[in-house]
Amino acid sequence: MKKFIVAASMIGALLVALVLRADDAASDATQAAQKEAQVKLGEHLVKSIGCGDCHTPHKMGPNGPEEDMTRFLSGHPADAGSPPAPTLSDPWMGAFTGDSTAFAGPWGVSFTRNLTPDNDTGLGKWTEQNFIETIRSGRELGKGRELLPPMPWPAFGNLSDDELKAIYAYLRTIPAIHNAVPEPLPPPAPPAK
Repeated sequence: MKKFIVAASMIGALLVALVLRADDAASDATQAAQKEAQVKLGEHLVKSIGCGDCHTPHKMGPNGPEEDMTRFLSGHPADAGSPPAPTLSDPWMGAFTGDSTAFAGPWGVSFTRNLTPDNDTGLGKWTEQNFIETIRSGRELGKGRELLPPMPWPAFGNLSDDELKAIYAYLRTIPAIHNAVPEPLPPPAPPAK
């Protein structure tokens, strides 16, 4: 009788373990499906709100300027340097480089950031919270230097937390590109009077 009880206990424990393992597998599958849906939403948002229009360098194609997808979302090319601001006069308020990654205006010259998950030059070390705080505050990492024009962070700040999390999740899946974007240049000194 003792052998029967021991055997039944062992079989019962094995069945419980199998049920728990099946539950874990189902839970893992559900989490994977949710993550995939989040990344797909992020990809949709990145493409819909035009992140690549500024953060992907452009090149001349057969039909005019087009995004250079070999440098997708890698920001202003380091090898392009830091061009000085052009002299602007009324009614011109701003200008941009031919690759659409550097912008000049009364704020100085801004260079679009590397959004790829490169640890040294992109967002690789940023947390989801760092990303959200940057977009919500208009300051790097939520407390650093201001995000400069033409970055439409006030509009993007209207995105929900779930949408910003989805964008962040998608940005984590694109290829990391090592590209050290220059720091912004201050506005030119006003002409001497």
